[in-house]
Amino acid sequence: MPGTGLALVWPVVLRALALVTLVAVSAPLARAAELPAEPVIPQALTLGQAVAIFRTHGLDLLIAEAGAAAAEGDALTAGAIQNPNATGGLYHSFFKDGLYETHNGWFVGLGDSNAIEDALSGKRGLRKGVAEAALAAARLQRADAQRTIELQIKQQYFQAVAAAAALELAGEIAGSTARTFDLNQVRYRSGAISEVDLSRTETVKLEAEQAVDSAGQALRQAKVQLAFLLGQRRGFTDFTIDAGQLRFATPPGLTGMNAQQLVDRAIAARPDLRAQESQRTRAGRAVALAKRQRFPDLGINLQYQQEGSASGSTIAGPNGTATQVAGVTPPTLQLALTGTLPLFYQQQGEIKKAEADGIVQDAQAAKLRAQVVADVENAFAAYQTTGRLVGRMEGRLLDRAGRARQLVELQYQKGAASLLEFLDAQRTYVATKLEYIQDLTAYWNAVFQIEAATATELVQ
Repeated sequence: MPGTGLALVWPVVLRALALVTLVAVSAPLARAAELPAEPVIPQALTLGQAVAIFRTHGLDLLIAEAGAAAAEGDALTAGAIQNPNATGGLYHSFFKDGLYETHNGWFVGLGDSNAIEDALSGKRGLRKGVAEAALAAARLQRADAQRTIELQIKQQYFQAVAAAAALELAGEIAGSTARTFDLNQVRYRSGAISEVDLSRTETVKLEAEQAVDSAGQALRQAKVQLAFLLGQRRGFTDFTIDAGQLRFATPPGLTGMNAQQLVDRAIAARPDLRAQESQRTRAGRAVALAKRQRFPDLGINLQYQQEGSASGSTIAGPNGTATQVAGVTPPTLQLALTGTLPLFYQQQGEIKKAEADGIVQDAQAAKLRAQVVADVENAFAAYQTTGRLVGRMEGRLLDRAGRARQLVELQYQKGAASLLEFLDAQRTYVATKLEYIQDLTAYWNAVFQIEAATATELVQ
C-alpha cells in the first residue's frame, strides 16, 4: 500500500532517536566539590600544625584547585569528538489532477559534524595540546598558590609569636613600674621625693599598663588573622602558640649555602616558573592551531529520502483503464560533502593574536626568571643581615641593656641614682628588647621568604 514504507520506518527512527537521547541525558554527572570541614584548631598550636591544617582545610587552596578543575574541563572539551548530527522529517507534495495517489514523503540523514576532517587535519590534536598545556599550567599554579599562602601563614604565626613576646615584655615592665610606684608612694609620704617624681613614676606605670593592653590586642588580632588563613569561619576560638619558636637558630638547609646555589635551586623547583613554561608551550601550540584552522571545515552527510511507495501504485487511466505508476521519488541515498571556502579570510587575525600571545609568554617567562633571582637575592641578604643583628643582640647588646637597667634599678631603690636615670635605663632596655624581638621576627621572616623563593621547606 502507498505509504507503507513510511509507516514501517518512521517509528523505528523515532525510537532510535529517543533511545540515544535517553542514554545521553542519563549519563552520570560528576559531583561538585564540597567545601572542606571547618578546621578544629588545637588549644596549643604549633607552626607545623598550622601548615598541616591549611593544607587540608585552606579555602584558598580549594579555590586554586577549582581553577585546575576548570582547566581539566577545558582539556576534556578540547579533546572531545564532535557528536554526529541527525536529521529527519516528513513532507507532502501537491500534484495537479490527482496524478499520484500518495503525496507523502520522508527523509532521514546523518552527518559527522566535521569530526572526520577535524581529526585528519590535526585540528583536534592541536586543540587538545593547547588545552593540556593550559591544564599543566593550572595545576602548577595551584602548587604556587600553596607556596605563597604558606609563606603568609608562617609569617603570620611568627607575628603572633612576636606579639606574645611583646606582651610578656609589657607585663614585665608593668610589674616593675608598679613596684617602683609603690616604693615612691612610701618615699613621698616620708618626704624623700617630690610630687614631681611621684607623678612621673605614676605616668610611667600607667603607660606600661597601656602597653599591656595594646600588646594583648595585637596578639589577639594576629591569632584571629592566622585562624582566618587556616579556614576558620564561624567564630574565633582562642588558642596558644609556641613562644619557644622565637629563638635564633640556623636551619640545616641553609648551612653553607650561598645566593647562587639558592638561585639554582629556585629555578629548578619554583612551580610558577614551570607553570610559565607550560604557558609558553600552550602559546606555541595555539599558533600552530590558528594556522591549521585555515584548512576548511568539511562535513560529510549521508541522507536517504523517499516519496510515495517504493513499489509504485495503480491509478485510473483514460477510458477507465488501470495504469501502474512508480513512486513519485524512488528510494534515494545521497552522500554530500559541505564546507567553507577560505577565499576572503584565512585566519589572519587569530594567527596574529596567537603570535602576540607567544611573545607575551616569552617575555613573562624572562621577567619571572629575573623575579626569582631578585626574590632569592633579597631574601638571602635579609637572612644574612638579620642574622648578624640577632647575633649582636644575643652577644652583648641585650645583656648589657638588661644589666644596666638592673643595676640602675637597685641604685635607685637605695637612693644612689635619680629617677630620671632609672627611667632612662628602663626605656633603653625596653627599646633594646623590642628591637631584639623585631630582629628575631625579621630573621625568621627572611628564612620563610627563602623557603618561598626556592620552593623548598627549611623549617619543619
